[in-house]
Formats: sequence, structure tokens, C-alpha cells
Amino acid sequence: MKKLNYILGGVLAISVALTSCGDPQRNVAGNYNYETECFGVEGDGSQTVKGWGSGRNREDAVEQAKKNGLADVLFKGIRSNKGCNSKPILFDSNIREKKEDYFNAFFADGGPYTEFITGEDGSDLHFSVVKGRGKAGDQVTYGVIIRVQRAKLKDKMIQDGILPK
Repeated sequence: MKKLNYILGGVLAISVALTSCGDPQRNVAGNYNYETECFGVEGDGSQTVKGWGSGRNREDAVEQAKKNGLADVLFKGIRSNKGCNSKPILFDSNIREKKEDYFNAFFADGGPYTEFITGEDGSDLHFSVVKGRGKAGDQVTYGVIIRVQRAKLKDKMIQDGILPK
């Protein structure tokens, strides 16, 4: 009976050791929900933020990160102590649902949202992709540093009748 307990204890110890091996950072990072971070405000009122996105490949994840960064400035505001305007441009909490057709077209791939973001160096083509990434199943997660043209975005919302004057 004592031998059986030792054998079962050994098997249990080995199975625990084998299942705990692996890269825990890689497994957890893909399932973690990252918050958009503020890096600062420029003289023209634009905000430099790091948005996060997930997708089936790098290209999809980077595109989603751009959309998420802009959407957070538009709908949620950026919670940070780096001087960013923490208030969203649109205060109505249900505006995205109320104007669903408008925002679906606005955030479509290659849609109008691209007019309001640039890379951190001011170019329209360069976006800084954060090196750290996570993977969860078939999804990869990337962070992208972008500059959101807050004043232009607010003017567009007023012009399109989404935000009252």
C-alpha cells in the first residue's frame, strides 16, 4: 500500500511539472485586454496614444489597433495622467448604437477614420508597431502608437451632425 502511494505521488508530481511547463507570458498575453494609453498631447491638440488590437495576423491586428485607439478617443476618453484630454469627444454613451450605420461605414477598412490618424512621426504611412505581442489560439495582439487628430475629428462629427454645435 505504501508503494502504491509513493508511485501515485510520483506520477502526480511529474504530471504537475509537465503541465506547468511552457511559456506562460505568451499564453496569457493573447487573452489580456489592453487599455489604450496616452503618451502626450501636441500643440495642435492631437493626442499620441498606443492602441491595441487583435487579429488573425499582424496586418489585421495593426488595423484593429488603429481603430481601437481612435474609437477610445471618440467614445471612451483616455484615462491617463500624461496630460491627455480624458473626456471623450462624444458624450452620449449609446451614440455608437444609435448611429450604427454611420460608424460602421466610418470604421470600415480604409474608411474615413484614416483621415484622423497618423504615425507618431507625423507621416500618413508609418505607424510604430510595438514589438511585444501576444498570441492566443489563432489570434495575435499588437500595439500601435498613433497620433489622433482630435480637433479635426471633432469638426467632422459636428459637420456630419453627430455632435451638436
